[in-house]
Formats: sequence, C-alpha cells, structure tokens
Amino acid sequence: MNATLDLQNRKFIDIQNVEQTFKTAKGPFQALRDINLTVAKGEFVALIGHSGCGKSTLLSLIAGLTMPTQGTLLCANKEIGGPGPERAVVFQNHSLLPWLTCYENVYLGVERVFGPTENKAQLKARTEAALALVGLTPATHKRPGEISGGMKQRVGIARALAMEPKVLLMDEPFGALDALTRARLQDELLAIVQKTQSTVVMVTHDVDEAVLLSDKIVMMTNGPSATIGEVLSVELARPRNRVELAEDPAYVHYRKAVIDFLYTRQGHVEKAA
Repeated sequence: MNATLDLQNRKFIDIQNVEQTFKTAKGPFQALRDINLTVAKGEFVALIGHSGCGKSTLLSLIAGLTMPTQGTLLCANKEIGGPGPERAVVFQNHSLLPWLTCYENVYLGVERVFGPTENKAQLKARTEAALALVGLTPATHKRPGEISGGMKQRVGIARALAMEPKVLLMDEPFGALDALTRARLQDELLAIVQKTQSTVVMVTHDVDEAVLLSDKIVMMTNGPSATIGEVLSVELARPRNRVELAEDPAYVHYRKAVIDFLYTRQGHVEKAA
C-alpha cells in the first residue's frame, strides 16, 4: 500500500476543529467544541461519557443529520454535507415500520440504495442475505409486533448492513434491552463486524460494552462545551470472548482506565447534580 492510500485509510473519517452550537430560547448553547478525531478504515470506535456530553450530537454530525457550526467532517476524503447511503445509522429505537414485515423493512432500505441499478431478484437476494447475517431468516415474514425487542434491533442492524455502508453509526443500539439480550447482540455484532470489516462508530454508556467491542474508546468531557478528554486504544486480540476477557489483565486495565476517567476525573458534575 502506498503512503497516500495508507494515510487516507487511517483518516477514513476525519473530524477537524468541529464546534456545534444550538440556538435556544435562553440564547446560544455550545454542545461541542474543539473536536478533532480520526477513525481508520475498519476501525470500531466507541464514544462514551456522561449524559449531556454530546455523544449523540457528534454521531449526528458524522451521519450528516446536522451540520457543524464550525469545522469540517470528511468521510473517505469527501466532505460530509448531509445524510448518505455510505453512512448507515442504527438508533436505540429500532425505527421499524410496524405494518411491514421484517423482510419488507429491510427491503425498503435496499430498494432506496440499489433500486436504480439492480433488478428485483438482486434486491431480494441482498435483503435475504442481510436477514441471514443477523440470524433472522425464520422471522422473515413476521411483523415487528410479533417479535422480541432484541429481534427488532437485529432487523434494524440488518437494514443498515444491507445498504453496504462504508460506515455503520450506532446510537446506543442495545441500551433498551435486558442484560442477557444485550450480551447476545454484542457477541453477534462482534461476529458481524469481523465478517464485514465494517467501520463502526458507536455511542454507549456501558464501560464493559466499550472495552469489549472497540479498537478505540473516545472519552468525552462533561457538557456543556464538551470536547474529547482522552482517546484510549484497546489492543485486545480479535476475535474476542467475553468470558475469557473477564479476567484478562489487559481488559481489566482498559476498563479501569475508562472508569477512572468517567467517575474520578469527570464524576464531579454527576455528584453535584
């Protein structure tokens, strides 16, 4: 790989001097300031911090759902000027259309992206492959009201992956699930990312989730005017096994480092609330 291409891959997402200020009835509210971050191609990055630290705001900026007050965001060396099929978003709320089946919910996204260039047989194959990837082939013809919360979230992930995005953006995708379902979907996500080599940016409040899944943990300072306080590289071999990692000294070290940042160095705001 030549040096220029290697640099582009290491800066697959490039966030430069970004600030986000919102207009409110009480005047300007600065949510984010001085955000500088790069995400490499194929890297899994977790954004973590206390409530109100701008994690979801930063994710929305990368998705192109909002535009920064200042600064520039690039994806694959192109400026992010709005939403695009190369960046798929999975929200905490699965956002499925309740009157459509699992298949139809995924097909809707596939048709939007690939409909102009592919025939119905190709679109059908893409949809079925995405449902199979998340283990939902048996639920193909069921509607959201007929399946569990964890299965609904898998449909949302399938819909995002079916679009073959360059970047998968996830906003606390497992936050509303019970502990066992959450653990199972985390393991499934690890396997999917390993297979697809996707670039992922995920918002989470869960320290163990961040360490288990990530290559890099971006720790945000408390808001308002939040910024990146520290970036922790997680050098744990893949594939990862949560049971084996539980007593791994390196895993314990990374977990302690995140907890120290959140609850020792940034915890004063929570205590004062």
